[in-house]
This record gives sequence, C-alpha cells and structure tokens, in this order.
Amino acid sequence: MVGMKTTAGTEPPTAAAVWRLLLQCTMSRFGRPSGVLQQMGLTPGHMKALLLLEPGKALPMGLLANQFSCDASTMTWVVDRLEERGLVERRGLPSDRRVKTVALTPLGVQTKEDLEERLYEPPEELLALNPSVLEAVRDALSRLVDAQAEDAGSPDLHGGHESPSQR
Repeated sequence: MVGMKTTAGTEPPTAAAVWRLLLQCTMSRFGRPSGVLQQMGLTPGHMKALLLLEPGKALPMGLLANQFSCDASTMTWVVDRLEERGLVERRGLPSDRRVKTVALTPLGVQTKEDLEERLYEPPEELLALNPSVLEAVRDALSRLVDAQAEDAGSPDLHGGHESPSQR
C-alpha cells in the first residue's frame, strides 16, 4: 500500500498518522465528558439522546433507536429515564398516532445547553494554537464529518419520519 494514493491524493501512512493522533487526543481527554456527565447526574445514553434532540423538534422513537444502533426496548428505557427527570416528553405524530415521538421539555433544552457548554469548552492546549491552524483543522474535520454522514446515508433527523418497521 505504500505509495498508493487516496482519491484526494493523501498517502495512506499520512492519513493513518493523522487518525492515530486524533484518537490519542480524544483518548487523553476521555475522562472529561464522563466527569461532566457525573456532575450533571447523566449517563452516556442521556447525553447522546439530548445531543440528538433539537429544541422544538420531536423525533420518532424508531429514528432515535436507529441513531443509537439499539432496539426499540432499549430506546424506550433511555427515554423513560429522561422523562422521569422531566427532560423529554413523548408525543404522538399528528399524521400517524401509532408513531411516538420524543421532544425536549424546557428543562431538557436548558440541560442540553448546559451540557453542550461544558462538553464543548476547548482545552487550553487547543486554545494555544494559532488561529489559522485551528481554522485549517476545523475545515478538515468538517469535511470528515460531512463525508461520514454522506457515507452512512444519514436520515433526516429533524424532518423525516419513520416507517412502521422502525417503530
């Protein structure tokens, strides 16, 4: 594979080195989100659900389960725990009452905002980088995220609705 180029012209060893460094940076900070979640009394499942839900937009339970890569009963358990805390509410889909959706409550919106503020606070090492370097890293990572979403055939999380088989 040495000397083989990707479609964008990057040598695979360079891409492998970049990926390794991204993972090392992520793993060195792995405990930070766990600490934030613990302080807020949330679990990783709560975090993922809160980050997927947008204020004012209800998502079908089946679509959430799909995004979690879990079955409907597991998603029901996560939503039950969030509902007990007053962070989400279940609703029916106006066009199909059989489809249950989940929406953030006002407390859920505030909790999500607090969570994002704490999770997305950049570490000092990142703040110390030159702004042009940060912009280049941001642009490259944005392209990666966009490509992953495209490759995965990401469903429209905020406007689509599930088929009966996704419920």
